[in-house]
Amino acid sequence: MRGSQCRFKGEISNLTLLSFLSFFMVLSGSGAMAEEAPSLVVFPFVVEKVEDRARGAVCPVCKGIYGGGEVAAGSQNILTRELYHKMEALGTFRVVPLEKVEELRSGSAQMRIETNPLRAAIPLAKELHADFVMVCHIFRFEQRVGSSIGVEKPASVAFDLHLFRIKDGAQVWDGTFDETQKALFDNLLQAGTFFRGGAKWLTAEELAALGMDKLLKKLPDARELSQ
Repeated sequence: MRGSQCRFKGEISNLTLLSFLSFFMVLSGSGAMAEEAPSLVVFPFVVEKVEDRARGAVCPVCKGIYGGGEVAAGSQNILTRELYHKMEALGTFRVVPLEKVEELRSGSAQMRIETNPLRAAIPLAKELHADFVMVCHIFRFEQRVGSSIGVEKPASVAFDLHLFRIKDGAQVWDGTFDETQKALFDNLLQAGTFFRGGAKWLTAEELAALGMDKLLKKLPDARELSQ
């Protein structure tokens, strides 16, 4: 009988321990769920016109210089949607729907975005109660002339991304991409891009998407960006 009582007490102790551990895990899980990812506004890409081809295009934020060229009509919309979907898939932020951003891009607000994107971006992001805003510029978006197996002229793309923290207006990250696709043996330094693109001649959209993937791999996690 005494042995049975000991076993019974031992079983109660084990059940108590398991219940405590389960309760602790639930609390821990609740805390993790409560810690939401910071929110991000992806502002539409702004086309930076090139007045002097010899000098190139100048970024109004970082003053970086990019090779000048044509910007195909509508390419800013293509890049905006591409970046939005990539940021959503990345999971670092809760990305504010583009529809909400578009609602604020009207009248004078639209004018301010085009003339001075940075000055317009932070106040509008505050209106959307966002923690971060991505300000983006496109300097060149030239389509290939030819097909995926041979071209007369390859695709060429240049753009940059600037991430700002809303609470203090600090720039916490940026990324630049300025590339014209070259044949594998013309530039072995770009072999990685050539093979990631399926060992073919890319469209400007495909080249830009690869460029974004390359840049976003270097984006720090949310905790580091929030400090």
